[in-house]
Amino acid sequence: MKRLCAVLEVARSSFYKWRAGRDARAARERADARLAERIRAVHAEWDGTYGRPRITAELRDQGERVNHKRVGRVMRKHGITGLRLRKRQVTTVPEPSATPVPDLFRRDFTASGPNTKYVGDITYLPVGDGEFLYLATVIDCFSRRLVGWSIASHMRTSLVSNALRAAAATRGSLAGAVFHSDHGAQYTSREFADVCAELGVRQSMGAVGTSADNALAESFNAALKRETLQGARRFDGARACRLAVFRWTTRYNTRRRHSANGHQAPIAYEQQSATLTLAA
Repeated sequence: MKRLCAVLEVARSSFYKWRAGRDARAARERADARLAERIRAVHAEWDGTYGRPRITAELRDQGERVNHKRVGRVMRKHGITGLRLRKRQVTTVPEPSATPVPDLFRRDFTASGPNTKYVGDITYLPVGDGEFLYLATVIDCFSRRLVGWSIASHMRTSLVSNALRAAAATRGSLAGAVFHSDHGAQYTSREFADVCAELGVRQSMGAVGTSADNALAESFNAALKRETLQGARRFDGARACRLAVFRWTTRYNTRRRHSANGHQAPIAYEQQSATLTLAA
């Protein structure tokens, strides 16, 4: 053995250390293989959309004592990856004659409690060659919960008005809340301003042409399309699109883990917050 180590230019101590660790390495390989199977199960349950952080949180809830570094290593080793962002297509069309609305957020998308700060946006959903449906959203900054949404084959102001009214129906009232959006013509219209006044909502808007000023809504739109389209260029028709959006938004609110909530689903995060408030 001494001669072999000399020929291979390997220290004998290193060889003996490697040989002594064979059983431990084999045990780690077996443990990693078992973990990979559990990771694949979570990954498949969420249609291949979950990445390392959410898979780690899911496994911990299932009783697995594991950290995100090990999960990431095993995922890389076995070629398991979450979905990545696709390039965004701009849908904002500013209305030059609109009355100026102040930016009440200043890129602060946090909130001390639910039903105080909301963001919204319109995103396109491709359903055919040159054909689209459009989704308007109302998202609570506190829990990232999708409180109201509307989907249609047009981008008229009624699209965003219906989403805000849906949010008011979910919450019971939006009085005193702030709703933040971009400068799309629908949000800057007189009709939408009247709906906000009717519901007791104050409007807020970021700078023109700056997506970072509505980053929370942009992130939501990107996740929805990334996880429903799964890399496809379009949905298989309008009905399939509506069903996919309904399924995803339901899972998003009730089960999908959100990093801003400590990897809890939005509704669970709101319920926990309400419980802690009552206990205090």
